[in-house]
This record gives sequence, structure tokens and C-alpha cells, in this order.
Amino acid sequence: MTDGPRRSVVRRLLSVLDTFDATTPTQSLTEIAARTELPLPTAHRLLAELTAGGWLERLPDGRYRVGLRLWKLGTLAPSYRNLRELALPYMQDLYHATHENIQLAVLDGRTALCVENINSVRSVPTRTRIGGRLPLHATGVGKVLLAAAGTELLASLAEKGLRRFTRYTIIEPGRLSRTLATVRDEQVAFSREEMTLGACSVASPVTRPDGGVVAAVSIVAHSSVDVDRLAYAVRTAASGISRQTGML
Repeated sequence: MTDGPRRSVVRRLLSVLDTFDATTPTQSLTEIAARTELPLPTAHRLLAELTAGGWLERLPDGRYRVGLRLWKLGTLAPSYRNLRELALPYMQDLYHATHENIQLAVLDGRTALCVENINSVRSVPTRTRIGGRLPLHATGVGKVLLAAAGTELLASLAEKGLRRFTRYTIIEPGRLSRTLATVRDEQVAFSREEMTLGACSVASPVTRPDGGVVAAVSIVAHSSVDVDRLAYAVRTAASGISRQTGML
């Protein structure tokens, strides 16, 4: 009798925590209640419990942000931490060779999660931060991860509807499927102003010894840059990281 309600409370607490990400680092009670579809009194009670436990912090203006206790817990996730540590030297080499923005992302549900990045002041401005999420169909890293995920995830995304970010975004499922087939064959993905006008990206998969894709590494640059020319550099970096993944 008590198992169901207890699980329900846990799900609600997790739904509150899940509303925080790099694009929404602080939120008001009203915003959290709207995103979780919880009644205001329920959301207020859950926020009070999470704040009392140190999982969230309440700011002087009444908004909430992730607390130190939750941040410490997140740093213990070994797979992402180890992946970042293995990838960073290769990402730094790629940055020094190109002086462009470098990203490392993994598949997380229906989005690409940025787990490491290096931003260049000389390259195109990017709002992507560690912990930020990127669409799978409109970014280089997203296409790499979506190509490796199989047809079921693509079908699920297409059923919900693919968002058009710019006039160049590929939203036709058949066309996207053909693009992903090319990504699997060539081990490289391109996004040409599909996410943001004026920006393009090229990405390549990071693989385990068994060939499974664990992440994607990319360069994000101005659309005027010849990303085809950068493809070799991205593949080289991804290959170097892949050789180290047996240590994960």
C-alpha cells in the first residue's frame, strides 16, 4: 500500500530536479510548477524539502538553483567524468589546430548532452555549455549519435515532429534517414546552419573497442568556414579518443 505513493513522491522529486539544465540554471516556483505540471502547493512543498536537504538553493530573489549537494553527487558519475578526462587532451589538440569551438556530447534520452567543450573567442559565438542539450536532428554531434542509435529513436522523434530551427533544418524523416545513412558510412556528420544561422559544425563518432558509439566530438565554426576541410581533423581527434575508451 505504501510502495506506490512512495514511488510517486520520488518521481515528483526527480521531475523537479530534471527541470534544471544549462539553459535553465535558475527557475521560479511558477516556472517549475509549469514544467512539471504539478500544482503550485505541491511544487512548493517539494522545493522546500529539496532546499532543506541541500539539493537545491533558494536565491534572495526567490528563484531556485542546483545546490552544492546535488553538484557533488553529479561529479561522482564515473563514466562521463572518465570520458571527459580521456577526451580533453585530444579536444585541446583539435582546438589548437583549428582555433574553433570544440564539443563533446553523449546521447541522453532524446537529446545530445554536452559533457565537455572548449570555446574560442575567434570563432562563432555559441551558447552551448557543459550540461546543455542539443537537438539530435539539427547538430553535427546529434546526427552522429542519432545515426548510431538506430531507427526506433528516429521514428520516435519524427512521430513527435522535428523542430525547424532555421530554413536549413532537415525536418523530413525520409531525407534525414538518408543523411544518417551517409553519416554511418562516412563516420562524419555535418550541420550547415541547421541549428543557428551563421554557424556550422562537423562531428565524428567516438567508439568503444567493440565498435559501439559512446560519444561524438565536433567543431563548431562560422558558416563561412570550409567544414569539409575540417572533417579530417575531427576524425583524427575522434579516433584518438576512441583508442582510449577501453579504459572506461
